[in-house]
Amino acid sequence: MIMRSVCTIILYIILPVSPFYLRLWSSVYSFELTYRYTRAFSDTNYITRSLTMKNIFFTLNRSGIPVSPSMDPALADAHVAQPPAGINTTRVLYLSVLTVLNAAIISLIAKVLLLLINFITNLAFYGRLSVGEGTPLHNQLGYWVIAVPVIGSVIVGLMARYGSAAIRGHGIPEAMEQVLVNKSRIKPIITFLKPLSAAISIGTGGPFGSEGPIIATGGAWGSFIGQVLKITANERKILLAAGAAAGMSCIFGSPLAAMILAIELLLFEFSPRSIIPVVLGCITGAAFHHLYWGGAPVFTMPDVTAPTNTALLAYSAIGVVIGLLAALVTKAVYAIEDGFEKLPIHWMWWPTIGGLVVGVVGYFAPATLGVGYVNIDNLLTGQVTLHMLFVLGVLKFISWSFSLGSGTSGGTLAPLLTIGGACGVFIALMLQMVFPSVAINISVAALIGMAAMFAGSTRALLTSIIFALETTRDGDTLLPLIGACVASYFVSFFLMRNTIMTEKIARRGILTPHTYKPDPLEGIPVKEAMVNKLVMISQENTIGELRNWLYENKLGGYELAYPVVDAHQQLIGIIKMEDVLLPDTPEDASVTYVTHTNMVTVQEDSSLRFAVDLMARHQQDILPVVSGPDKLLTGLISYRTVFNAYHLAKDADETSSRNISIKRQVMKVLIKNGVLR
Repeated sequence: MIMRSVCTIILYIILPVSPFYLRLWSSVYSFELTYRYTRAFSDTNYITRSLTMKNIFFTLNRSGIPVSPSMDPALADAHVAQPPAGINTTRVLYLSVLTVLNAAIISLIAKVLLLLINFITNLAFYGRLSVGEGTPLHNQLGYWVIAVPVIGSVIVGLMARYGSAAIRGHGIPEAMEQVLVNKSRIKPIITFLKPLSAAISIGTGGPFGSEGPIIATGGAWGSFIGQVLKITANERKILLAAGAAAGMSCIFGSPLAAMILAIELLLFEFSPRSIIPVVLGCITGAAFHHLYWGGAPVFTMPDVTAPTNTALLAYSAIGVVIGLLAALVTKAVYAIEDGFEKLPIHWMWWPTIGGLVVGVVGYFAPATLGVGYVNIDNLLTGQVTLHMLFVLGVLKFISWSFSLGSGTSGGTLAPLLTIGGACGVFIALMLQMVFPSVAINISVAALIGMAAMFAGSTRALLTSIIFALETTRDGDTLLPLIGACVASYFVSFFLMRNTIMTEKIARRGILTPHTYKPDPLEGIPVKEAMVNKLVMISQENTIGELRNWLYENKLGGYELAYPVVDAHQQLIGIIKMEDVLLPDTPEDASVTYVTHTNMVTVQEDSSLRFAVDLMARHQQDILPVVSGPDKLLTGLISYRTVFNAYHLAKDADETSSRNISIKRQVMKVLIKNGVLR
């Protein structure tokens, strides 16, 4: 009984993206030509005059008069479905416990991943066996430093070829794809291969951050648990998103930003049944971050003062330029990826080419190798030169874009932050040269450059702002962050159809939701959409008589089904036209031969969304509508009525109209005051 209730609720919630909608639209479209041809015959008065079957009746008008008082007992025995009471709190509690346990495991995996990156970095660049914090920045390998990323890339290519190709890339687009088209099912092997391949790639100098792989790994672990347990696809999506968010929260200690990231990029919804488990997973990840690294901010910011209005304008201008650069960065990454697609070699060897670029750039600029969180700290504290800005803004981009475009395993967040921070500082310096009177803080310029680059590239606007605040804990940067991130988002929206996260899956024909709106059918009562002028079939008629009536009135494809009543006009069941028109259905048989008596009805005060849910689950082409405790028949719901109600609701929201006439209001005021008579 509990599982039945849960399934009802899940269907009720995810209906807008369910396959039934596809069936709804295709069914209506397939009868569109027939509808245009026969709409002249759809008037009930015309049908009254043209009937040749003596026992086909129709009645009911908008007032809701029943066919006959004798129908009440029959309707009382019918299955009248009631809307679900609400969200199943038991399942929410169950998912919450699972996400907390998953978040603890993912946090342990995150720590192991960071130790593994340190171990491979120390081994590859310094030849020592140690898990202490290491960076390729101070290596003494000389020309041999070029070979290190190449070797790492060859290993990653082999793992992708003979392990799983899903480890290629930065992980979030792949997770989005599984959510949208594969019911959030990720191969369990990704949970092992993704962090291992990322550790090898980053540890051998790959210009990535550890946050992307751990986000992908957390999502894979959540999906794995969701496949082991007997749960719904929507609950599995929640576990996947919660696992990914927990990984991000553990790395950066930013639970709120991680939660918003899950909403903007993975959940595509905002409801208590999804937010509660995700929040608990993020809090658990943040607790482990505090356990591992203490409570200090991830990125150190010097003390800054509240910005002036002119400074806010300058920061917003920086956001506009960063938005342009974000679009350029995104297009360049995928242009490089397209270039690799044209190479006449197997994709397994593409990471080797990317690794070669990383090695060559790393030889001239060691700061481009590895995670490079120290580079972000230097940008935020203003400890950079013009040469370093060129290294972090241009050379880092070249190294990262070629490596990511080659299909190796890595992330995007840390490189985007580094590139954006360097660009933000450089633009700020240029503005100060042109407008020396404007007080621009270099540290704030670096921070808004980082956040604006992330906002423009991913269009995760809220995540970008909150992430910058949580990782620096500097409230005085809020207004500059909002101005710059909104400006970058605005520019990116007009320059790019897709983002750095969605472009890859969009090329495969997978479109991500771009709005978070409630289902329009949810706000439409059944009584406003139902047909209240009914055509009913008598059980005394034969199949042949019904066929003749349909052919004479050209209604064969107009309605999918009709209600069937007895001599006392009591509702017996539903007859489908597809059954009537089958060649092997005997013409001399009564219509009861193909009548479906096991039907459900719906209350007229229910939502149209719930009615559609009933039609989908019970495969009913029409749905009788009843009202009051006596369950009086007042109308019918069909696919066509749902289709029309949906479009009327959409048109009402999107049609421009003027509700207040300024001219008329002025005239009223003048007349009221005696100016005009």
